[in-house]
Amino acid sequence: MVLDEESYSQVKYCSSCGNRLILKKDKENKLRAFCPSCGQTYYKNPIPASACVILNEKKEVVIIKRKNEPKLGQWALPSGYIEIDQDPEETAVTEMQEETGLTGEVTKFIGYYSDFSPLYEKVISFGFLMKTNGGKLQAGDDAAEARYVPFSQLPTLAFKSHDYFIEQVKKII
Repeated sequence: MVLDEESYSQVKYCSSCGNRLILKKDKENKLRAFCPSCGQTYYKNPIPASACVILNEKKEVVIIKRKNEPKLGQWALPSGYIEIDQDPEETAVTEMQEETGLTGEVTKFIGYYSDFSPLYEKVISFGFLMKTNGGKLQAGDDAAEARYVPFSQLPTLAFKSHDYFIEQVKKII
């Protein structure tokens, strides 16, 4: 992706002082939005997210049906955006409990995957293999449904990153 004027079409005002931003090239020759009043630079950065691969004793994986955009109504791994006060592992544990009713912990970092986002242009997702230690599987928070399914019966998932994480887990179990 090359940053151009269209990339900044929704970026108009400084989040620090409220003045109108201008577009100009920086010292690396990259187009950026700058505030001429306070000097603030607006950087277009990807949004970080965490995703959980949760398996039961039969090696079935938990999937949830999304209750909100992006990808409303589609199946996905439990996942969510990383808040400023969390690290990726904390987000995975939180999302697991909020979306599935299951409690647990991270057992392995699976990897990361960067992809287009219809809401934020680009998301970097961190995948984690999770171990449960309590709770009962039930849809919650951003999930309309939650269930265990065998790998062979997985529906099409909403995000390429989730497909990637599942493929990586299949290699290690």
